[in-house]
Amino acid sequence: MRSAQIRRTTRETDISLSLCLDGGEVGIQTGIGFFDHMLTTLAVHANFGLTVSCQGDLAVDCHHTVEDTGIVLGQAFAQAVGDRSGIARYGSFFIPMDEALALCAVDISGRPYLVFDCDFSSGRIGEFDTQMAEEFFRAFAMNAGLTLHLKLLYGKNDHHKAEALFKALAHALAAAAAPTGGAVLSTKGML
Repeated sequence: MRSAQIRRTTRETDISLSLCLDGGEVGIQTGIGFFDHMLTTLAVHANFGLTVSCQGDLAVDCHHTVEDTGIVLGQAFAQAVGDRSGIARYGSFFIPMDEALALCAVDISGRPYLVFDCDFSSGRIGEFDTQMAEEFFRAFAMNAGLTLHLKLLYGKNDHHKAEALFKALAHALAAAAAPTGGAVLSTKGML
């Protein structure tokens, strides 16, 4: 079973997370409604089992909760894919969300990098600071060992923009993590 469980406690957050790349229960509780919705969307569209329980210093703002959740999810993803052998490695997907269109391309390469090309027109979506979208994706990519490109081609509604990005990531990750039964997909023989 390609899965991982991680508990990470700092002075700012206390996170318990369970991830299974082959499906399972989905239950998210971070204290930030819109972020819970996005993580649920990610899990459902990738067909991942994902449970997250996070107690964060939301009296300060949502920064630590969102970024630290990205760190822990990335660590769990890296553990779940293991040595990266026997997976497709690459995935990309376009997602239309009403008037918004987003693209995600991912390489489960072990070489973390993020390109994030998305502008939001408002500062918040519910209690979620829109600046934190990029911080989440960066923390996730760096800790998962992904080369991750996310681009919003167009859109007006910030909820739709963010949701299109998370759904595009979900489908690209599902494609890239799909089992192939082969060796590591690299001319080097390793990543």
